[in-house]
Amino acid sequence: MITGLGHTGFWVHDLERMRDFYSRVMGLTVTDEDEERGIVFLSSRPDEEHHEFVLQRGRTAPDGAKLTHQVSWRVDSLESVIDFHHRFRAEGIEVQQEVTHGNAIGIYFFDPEGNRNEVYLRLERNVRQPFRKTIDLDRSPEEILAEAERLLTEGGPAYQPVQ
Repeated sequence: MITGLGHTGFWVHDLERMRDFYSRVMGLTVTDEDEERGIVFLSSRPDEEHHEFVLQRGRTAPDGAKLTHQVSWRVDSLESVIDFHHRFRAEGIEVQQEVTHGNAIGIYFFDPEGNRNEVYLRLERNVRQPFRKTIDLDRSPEEILAEAERLLTEGGPAYQPVQ
C-alpha cells in the first residue's frame, strides 16, 4: 500500500540555475550532489528525509514542453504563502495564479525552466475538487482567510460540500 510520495525530480538544462532557484528562492536544503553526474538532491526536512526533490542535468525536451503537471509544496502557515508571494514578485518569478481551493490557499508559479509548481497551505476542511478561485494575497492573513471563506460560501456551480 502506498503511504505517500517519496520524492520527485526534474531533468534540467541549467543545473546551477535550477539549484539556486530551489535552494535560495524555495528554501530547500541541498543534501547531496554529484557534479560529475550532474545531479542535486534537495529536502525541505533534511533531518527526516534525505531528499524529496532531485534535479539532474540532461533535459532533452525543448523549452515549453509539458513534462510534469506540477509539483506542490506544502507550507506551515498562511504567512509562509504570503512570504513566497512577496519573494516571487521580488525575484521576477512568473506567477500563474494565487488561489483558494476551499481546502487550501496557494500560488501556482513557474520555475526558471517553465515547470509548474505550487506552494500551498492546507486548510482543515473537505471541499469537492476542482474548486479554484483567484484570491488577493496582498492583504493581511485575516482578510485573506475571510475572502477565502466568502468565495467558498458563494461557491457557484464548482462548489459542492463533501458529505
